[in-house]
Amino acid sequence: MSLKIALLTYATKPRGSVVHTLELADALAKLGHQPAVFALDKDGKGLYRNVSFKTYAVPASPCDQGIEQLIKQRIEEFVTFFDVFLQQHPQPYDIYHAQDCLSANALAALKAQGKIARFVRTVHHIENFKSPYLQSCQEKSIYQSDRCLCVSQVWQQALQKDYGIQAHRVTNGVSSRFSPQPTKREQALHSTLKKDYGLSPSARPIYLTIGGIEPRKNSIRLLKAFAQVRQQKPDAKLIIAGGATLFDYQDYRQDFMALVKELNLTDALVLPGVVADDALPALYRLADAFVFPSMQEGWGLVVLEAIASGIPVLTANQAPFTEFLSNSSAHLVNPTDIDAIAQAMTSIINPTISQQLIQNSKKIIERYSWEASAKQHLNLYYQLV
Repeated sequence: MSLKIALLTYATKPRGSVVHTLELADALAKLGHQPAVFALDKDGKGLYRNVSFKTYAVPASPCDQGIEQLIKQRIEEFVTFFDVFLQQHPQPYDIYHAQDCLSANALAALKAQGKIARFVRTVHHIENFKSPYLQSCQEKSIYQSDRCLCVSQVWQQALQKDYGIQAHRVTNGVSSRFSPQPTKREQALHSTLKKDYGLSPSARPIYLTIGGIEPRKNSIRLLKAFAQVRQQKPDAKLIIAGGATLFDYQDYRQDFMALVKELNLTDALVLPGVVADDALPALYRLADAFVFPSMQEGWGLVVLEAIASGIPVLTANQAPFTEFLSNSSAHLVNPTDIDAIAQAMTSIINPTISQQLIQNSKKIIERYSWEASAKQHLNLYYQLV
């Protein structure tokens, strides 16, 4: 039986859960189902990439009244959109699937109103909110869903321990477009990126991280570690790509940029923001190493993409990374130890070490495909319908 599946996500820009949503939808469509993605569109530009399945932009207006009011407004925007959409499309979807807390709260409201029968929630990670309202939103999105999914064991265990919920495990995947072998077009993009980023032939080594500047990404410690590396490698560059997020980390970013000036790293740092989707494979291959000492992740899709692109990876020696990586396939470090991060950044560019990490990590990619993930989802969907 072909299923009609509505997948909801909080953004049109690339973040881990947004990429997960689009890749899952694509795999479901290839398996003969009818997915549609509903994404909050804050700038009216639509999704960051072209897709082959149906998509709907959910209009989202600016809000400058604080994070609680922003979340309330975003939930209401989803609910308002579906109030109209469900009237215009009387044949309901078989499954409504929220990929984040925000869209799950909207589906919970629609379910309470009797407008949808059930919904699924993927818990990519759990936040420690200080705000009672935000904490309540998170709990509602988990408790009121008809089924919770997780992409990693660490969050599966957290849901069991803290919420008493037995979540079902699904895996992530990695797109085949991330490969060590560039196409001719990507070779041209490689040269374009180097020019756009002001990278001279002597700019080596090049370190790349993706996810923007925020506390969870451990950006300030990474910057301090990079400053140590520059003492030994004065031509080193650090590229921090991405940055589209729901929360405003302006204070943290200001501290980060002040430190850039204090450490005299202005010319060593490249901040391209959100990179065009078709340029991402070339961006990975531009780097000598991928550095991602993140403090908290749902899984770390960018780590899989880096490995698939054939570059060595440095990341945190903690779950979820340790669920699929070991010291033989990646440089695992204590994310709170700046000296350890710096030492690992220096050693990972040693050709002997980097090639061994690359070779040992190749087999990891074979275990993760979006087709396999889609089939896992379908088994759980069928149980509900």
